[in-house]
Amino acid sequence: MPASHVIDYQIKGESIQIVEVELDPLETVIAEAGAMLFMDDGILFETKMGDGSNPNQSLFDKLLSAGSRVLTGESLFMTHFTNRGSRKAKVGFSAPYPGTVIPIDLAKMRGNEVIVQKDGFLCAAYGTKLSIVFNRKIGAGLVGGEGFILQKLQGDGLAFVHAGGTLIERTLNNETLRVDTGCVVAMESQIDFDVESTGSLKSMIFGGEGIYLATLKGTGKVWLQSMPIRKLVQALAPYGGNSRKEASSILGSFLER
Repeated sequence: MPASHVIDYQIKGESIQIVEVELDPLETVIAEAGAMLFMDDGILFETKMGDGSNPNQSLFDKLLSAGSRVLTGESLFMTHFTNRGSRKAKVGFSAPYPGTVIPIDLAKMRGNEVIVQKDGFLCAAYGTKLSIVFNRKIGAGLVGGEGFILQKLQGDGLAFVHAGGTLIERTLNNETLRVDTGCVVAMESQIDFDVESTGSLKSMIFGGEGIYLATLKGTGKVWLQSMPIRKLVQALAPYGGNSRKEASSILGSFLER
């Protein structure tokens, strides 16, 4: 795998962040389709099937790689942004919902790789390889999308991951951490990830914390998010949890009349 392009960046914003990437002439950054916010004159973009980390990849391998991305719910294609000008130029990327942008230097990760939830990848330096990983643990398979299909980012450059809400970074030292299944954003590849039931039937029915919890074991870094997209959708839905809270209040009852 060729060396990744060396890119400069700046993360802007507070609760709704964007990443601004500065490219030298002929440098390239890859991103999810639709993530681009703005770009300077001189930057050209091209939609390609795959991340471009292996220039000698056959058409069949490209189709296989692109097909695996469809399984994660992402687009079949990726967008490559290249600075074709004679001086530095910038391109900005934003996430699809409010949250925090996490810069990850893959060269500092064990094995030069990191595991990311299927909708967590935002953009990365050209040369970064994206692939999918199936969690073979029974618990994750039973839950389905939550932790069953993951993305692996490999390389020696910068990658940017999106977390909903507030970012929590934890470093485990041969420890176990249990979190809500949708709150895991990324982790180092040596972390053991599984999904387990919360315990008693009473807790499942009346606890309000969900039937399953993600269990992270081992030594390494873990990134968590306070507002996964599932919770955001539930909060904004007309008949979600917040609507019931509003309706039960005196003001909510008055406004409904």
